This record gives sequence, C-alpha cells and structure tokens, in this order.
Amino acid sequence: MCFFEHPGNESVNIKVDDGASRKWEEGNKAVGIAKEEQISGKESQKEREARVTAVRQDIEKEKAMITKGKRRRKIVSVFAKHGLSFLLKDTVLWKMMGKQKRSRQENEHLQQIGTRLRAAFEELGPTFIKLGQVMVTRQDLLPPPITQELEKLLDQVPPIGYDYMECIIEEEIPEGVDMFEWIDEEPLGSASLAQVYKAGLKDGKTVALKVVRPTVEKLFQTDISVIKKMTGLLQNRLSPELSAAVDIGSLVQDYYSSAMDELDMLAESQKMREMTKYRKTVSYVDLPNVHDATKNVLIMEYIDGWLIKDFPVDFFTFEERTKIMIDLVHLYIQTLMDGHYHADAHGSNIMIDRHRKTAVIIDWGMTGRMDSVSAHVLMRVIMHIQSNQAEDVAEVFMELMTPTIYTDPVKLKDELQSLALHYVNTAQGSDRYNYGRLVLESTAIGIKNYCKAPNSLALWAKGFSATEGAARWIAPEISYGKVVEAYEIPILKSILGKRFNYRANASLVAESSKMMTTFPRRATKVMENLAENKFRVNMQLLPDTVMRNTLNQIANRLALALITVAIIVSSGLIIASVPNGTFLGMSAVTVANIGLVSSFLFILFILWRFIRTRKHRSLL
Repeated sequence: MCFFEHPGNESVNIKVDDGASRKWEEGNKAVGIAKEEQISGKESQKEREARVTAVRQDIEKEKAMITKGKRRRKIVSVFAKHGLSFLLKDTVLWKMMGKQKRSRQENEHLQQIGTRLRAAFEELGPTFIKLGQVMVTRQDLLPPPITQELEKLLDQVPPIGYDYMECIIEEEIPEGVDMFEWIDEEPLGSASLAQVYKAGLKDGKTVALKVVRPTVEKLFQTDISVIKKMTGLLQNRLSPELSAAVDIGSLVQDYYSSAMDELDMLAESQKMREMTKYRKTVSYVDLPNVHDATKNVLIMEYIDGWLIKDFPVDFFTFEERTKIMIDLVHLYIQTLMDGHYHADAHGSNIMIDRHRKTAVIIDWGMTGRMDSVSAHVLMRVIMHIQSNQAEDVAEVFMELMTPTIYTDPVKLKDELQSLALHYVNTAQGSDRYNYGRLVLESTAIGIKNYCKAPNSLALWAKGFSATEGAARWIAPEISYGKVVEAYEIPILKSILGKRFNYRANASLVAESSKMMTTFPRRATKVMENLAENKFRVNMQLLPDTVMRNTLNQIANRLALALITVAIIVSSGLIIASVPNGTFLGMSAVTVANIGLVSSFLFILFILWRFIRTRKHRSLL
C-alpha cells in the first residue's frame, strides 16, 4: 500500500502496489474540497448517526451471508468455470511439482493453468489473492510458468464507499471521525485488505489513515476453513516419499497466520514501533511514525514524495544514493540477525521522502520471524559464496534441511555444491543469480531429495530478493555483494555474541551441572549392579512411520486376498452341500453368482490399489 502527494500541478499516473495504475488529480484541491464539505456542517449529528447505523446493519447482513457452505460452492463453481476442477481430483499437481525439465508444450500448458488460476483467484477475492501471492514465493514447489503468471495478480480492487470505512472508524476510535479536522474521501490506495486515506488531525498534522475492509476478516476465516479441508484431501494424494517432505497443512496454517497478522493493525503498528530502535544504526532509511492504532484502523505519518522507482533521477547525488543503498542492505541484515525480516520490501512499499531525502518503508504488514540459528546459517552461506567455497555452502545449507529415510545425502550435497558455483562472482544486477533465488533453488533441491525445509525460507527469500532489487535500483553502480561483504564483521559479532552467552548455553550449563553432581551416585549404582550380576540390556526396535504404513498396506492386501479366497471356497462348499436345495432362501446358482461377483470386486480393488501405488511412485 502506498500513499504520497505529487509536487506538480498536473494530473499524473502513479503505480500502486503490483503495477496497477490510477489517475490522480492534484491532491491539495481534493483536500480543500473535503475540508469545505466537512466544515460546512451540512449533515447534523443525528443524521450522521442514523447513516452510520444503516451502514452498520448492511455490513452485518453481508457478514451473515458469508458461510462455509456458500463459500465452498463458490470456490468449486469458480474452479469449474475456469477449467481447474481437475486440480482437486487428479494427480496432475504432483506431476507439476515432480518434474524439473519440461518440454515447450508442457510449459505452455502450465502457463495456461497459471493464467486460469490467476483469474480464479481474482474472482474469489482477498483470501485467494493473498494465497496466490504466497504461492509465488514457493518457486521451490511450483514450476516457473505458474508462479510467473501468479505474479500478475492484482491486489488493487475497486474501492468500496467511504460510508463503510467511516463506520469502521466510528466503531474503532472513541472520537470517531471527529478526531480529524478533515478526511479526503477519495482513497489514496485500495487493496483487497484495506484502503488508505489522506487526513488531517486537529493539531494540523497530515496523516495516512489505513482502514481494514469491514467483511474481509470473516471472509478470510471462512475461506481458510474450506481450504484446510481441501488441502487435507490433496495431502492424502501425495506419495509417501513426497508426503514425508511436504506438509501442505502446515503451509496453509503458516499462510493463515501471516494473513491474520496483515489484518491486525495493532500488530502492524507494534512492528513499526519495534523497528524504530534501528533508527540509531541507519541515517538514510526510515519508517513512518505511528500516531494511533486499533484492530482495524492505523493512523500513521503521511509521506510526501515518490515511490522509489519514480523519484527524479537528479534528486539525489551519487553519494546520497549510495548511502541509501548501504543503509537499506544493512538494516535488512541487522533485523534478520535479530530474528525479523520484511517479506515485501519491494519498490511499491518504499518511498522517497522529498523533505528529508530518505527512503521510507511504508508497509509493515507482511513480515516474519526467524530463529537466530537459521538466520546465521543464511549469512554464512553468503560469506562462503563470496569466498568461492561451494562445498561449505552445500554443507551449511544441509543444516537447514531435515533429511528423511528417502534422502540420499551424497546426491543432495553434490547438487547443492553444483548450484552454489553459479552464484560466485555473478554479474551486478543479475535477476537470475541473486541470494533470494539461491535460497529458493536450494530449497527446491532439498524437496526433490525428500528433505523437509522450514516454511519461512520461502518468505525470507522473497524479502531478500525484494530488498536486493530495491537496493540495486537506487544505486546500480554499486556491487550488492560488496555491500553485504562489508557487513561481515557485524555478522560475525552477532553469531559469536548469541552463541557464547549464558542464555544460549543455559541447557549446557544445567545438564553439565546435573551430570557432575549426580555422577558419584549413578556410578555407585552401576558398580553395585555389576557386583550382584544384575546388569541387563533392554532393546526395542521401533519401525519408522513409512515402514509401519507399508507393513499395514501389505497386511491389508493379504487380508483382502484371504477374504477373497474364503468367499470362493465357502461358495463352493455351499453349492456342494446343497446341490438341489436352498441356502438362506437362495438357490445354489444365486449363491455361486454372489460369491463370484464379490470375489471379482475384491480382486479389482486389490489391483487398483496396486496400480495406484505404482503410479504414485512413478511421479518421483
């Protein structure tokens, strides 16, 4: 979400969020009209209360119409309308995930699927628009033709009436709209989750007013409950090998948690306030001040300037652009070392303040947390890349991945090492070889080798790529790798400082002290047992989950085979024992036919299960 005032007097076309453009009239004129309308007092207090009450009733009616049944039918009908229903019942999705090299015809087919998915997601609304944006980050799972199409998802939607947003303001803020001297009713930006308005406080300050759409939270919660059931069905279609590495349910849960954070303005304001501590470490990168926040309303500083990709070329000197780039990179790395990362710091979320000549990150909705160990691993990868230590890169990456029984460690390390060689001394500004893409491709290799990887890696990679792109845009003359390399000493200090302190080693200290204090007693007990010939060793072998499931499948098929044989034999015995009579009121021929048909159905079922198992394995 972006918001700014163009300094010129003519109408301009401004890109907002994902490239969607909106023609804006000069801001001050609209603000003056808004002031005149509000100050004139055309509407009395009772009339306004009556209007807000009526709008609130409309909102409640719209919320009541959002039910699981209606949304389930809507989702299925939209998928069918766009020719995507096969994704819910076929194994084509796993074929897409399994193959790495595809023919031109296969890529064209996948591109068509991506186009249909994009259209369906845009029609289904905010939940699926955000889901599509998250799917773009999972280039380790989905093929490029699909993710490239989903990148075109437009998060700009037609704005809803100001009356609806005014109702939210009246409910959330004690003073309501009376808190403001004026509010420009024409939104600066309108996304699927919220709308942003320009407003003025009583003290004369100009602010940006971000208001969550009234029904979007109910829609999110309803859609997620439907999506979870669908993903449960898809998870069951995965082969055992792929299921061991990919947990679709956890992916959806992470997406839901991230989306709900974006809908909570209190959470976003807390992140922004928390980030203000880094103002001491950077001088040319900043964030808006937060004036006030509630669950659905965020009041923050209004930034007067340009998007980072639209500012005048001669506005900064080369030295100023270099300082902004360095501060932007160092801020991202420093926050990462502390366990935070911004997953959406692209050009549409960074503005140039024309008064302070600083870059301002204006949207803090899509952020995440990462444990310090994982963050240090990623920074070590970058340092090894700079030193052309591909083998060390492979070994460090393997620390982030959890192998399963299907993983070949030698093959995994060899593929990671071959990948790392491509990123050594890469060309400045390369879109193909950047650190975010390195993480995505490494994760894809891990999943292909049936390893589990942290879900947060995908969002971190997206954020790092976005930050790298923004930094290169503002100062393309400077090597991004050299800027990161210059920050290696603080990275090493952070790694050592967090590794060698009493908090990080609390378990080591506790266990060591316990071992030292209880060792004499335990040693004495062992010696007594040995002296009395009481020493015993108990061993119990526990099969892993996959082996246990395989044994259960074998046992079930053997049981079905025995039942089939038993039906055939019992039918024959019944026919032989009552050649001219009846059995349970049925003739011998009827009994024989029932036994034959039942046996035939059991045999078909066993064959179908066997073929389906072979088909799952062929996907790998």
